[in-house]
Amino acid sequence: MEKFLPWFALKSVPGVGNLLFSRLIRRFRSPGEVFMASYEELLSVRGITRHLARAIQRHNVGDEVKREIELAERKGYRIITLSAPEYPPLLLQIPDPPPFLYVYGDMGNSAKSIAVVGSRTATAYGISAATSLAAELAERDITVISGMAKGVDTAAHDGAVMAKMGKGKTIAVLGSGLERIYPRENHRLFHKIAENGAVISEFHLKAEPEAHNFPIRNRIIAGISLGTVVVEAGRKSGALITAEFALEYDREVFAIPGNIHSFKSVGSHELIKNGAKLVTNVQDILDELPHIIREHIASKNISQSKILDKLPPLSSEELLVFKELGPYPVHIDDLAQKTSVEPGKLSGILLQLELRGIVRQEPGMLFSIEVKMF
Repeated sequence: MEKFLPWFALKSVPGVGNLLFSRLIRRFRSPGEVFMASYEELLSVRGITRHLARAIQRHNVGDEVKREIELAERKGYRIITLSAPEYPPLLLQIPDPPPFLYVYGDMGNSAKSIAVVGSRTATAYGISAATSLAAELAERDITVISGMAKGVDTAAHDGAVMAKMGKGKTIAVLGSGLERIYPRENHRLFHKIAENGAVISEFHLKAEPEAHNFPIRNRIIAGISLGTVVVEAGRKSGALITAEFALEYDREVFAIPGNIHSFKSVGSHELIKNGAKLVTNVQDILDELPHIIREHIASKNISQSKILDKLPPLSSEELLVFKELGPYPVHIDDLAQKTSVEPGKLSGILLQLELRGIVRQEPGMLFSIEVKMF
């Protein structure tokens, strides 16, 4: 408890928001040193007034803070502060990162993450698109971030959890405290996500899901991710707020096109008109990821010799084609160039490998090794 008390104490000083908290930590390195700083030293921090400097020096830790930390420890929730090595690195880059996060589960490598968000009242098309896209991202070792709301968010978490042999994880960012699961019907999903990733929140454990919490939550979804995919969004959807934060943080913004006659896709189409990348398959997202992330996905501990041990005997031509494939999809034209196999014949070989469950075809004539192979 002693480790976290200064963090909670500084956070509870009236007038010290996330932005000021971050400035104070940059200046004094830890909350403990903030409380030990002189009046003049505190005033040297931009935004600290005379009144606020006095409030920091006079502030006492209330019993409710101790009870909060005790409850977190008793329920098995972790508290991760700004200075902890496991704090999400991308989140550190936003102007007002939460001083600490409550975490249920294991965030893993959150630096390789994509947010998938959209309407709470999604259509069957939106649910299907979110589920399949999240599954394909998870299969490529990418963490899927969403908000555990009804509709698209729930579908995204479900897709990531159900991904075949998926090595990726899913993280839910709540607009309430961890002790106030919202929506209530996602109680089972809450625990399933924690088993396959983490549920996180910056709100105190018993914070109710009040309306003003959700835009605050959305900035974390955008801030923790390399990019945000909007699946279905009306003109005033909360998903558009997440996309706006992503733009503000210089992250990628993607949108899945929907029915031109559906009001549920108006927001998504506006994003595309304004420069968001149109997404029809997972490759459209992978193409925009930083080079180092793409290379990691392509070479993620895949031993083709081990995969071949699992397979029935392949003909010389099938083996030639197979050796040019990996988890990262390759276009059929590139395969033809690499293998020097005539395109018509190559199509037949790929079809046979696909029928045998060895190769996977994705839209756009893209081929990769079936995920279950590794």
